[in-house]
Amino acid sequence: MGSIVKLSLVLAISFVFSSQAIASGSNFSASGERFVSGIANVATGWVELPKNVVLTGQKDGPIYGITVGLAMGLMHTVGRTLVGALDVATFWMPLKPSVNPPYIWEDFSRETSY
Repeated sequence: MGSIVKLSLVLAISFVFSSQAIASGSNFSASGERFVSGIANVATGWVELPKNVVLTGQKDGPIYGITVGLAMGLMHTVGRTLVGALDVATFWMPLKPSVNPPYIWEDFSRETSY
């Protein structure tokens, strides 16, 4: 009877430690993804400028694309670059990337949100 209790205890302890290892692995993956997307967003944040000029021009016409699209592009350029830098600085926190879409090239026809 004592060996069954000992075996159950060993199995329970191994189960607890194995689930923690799996959880920390997913945290590591999320942190790595956040670091990589942050670096990419700092490097490619400037692409928001032409992206927003084109998207606004297609939606509202060329005059709005040049004026409003340029202003929105400048705002999103600064936003994506700063949020990317923040993601790089805090990558160790297991959160999702702060920009949607996480990379500028993922869905070029969709507006960026934070």
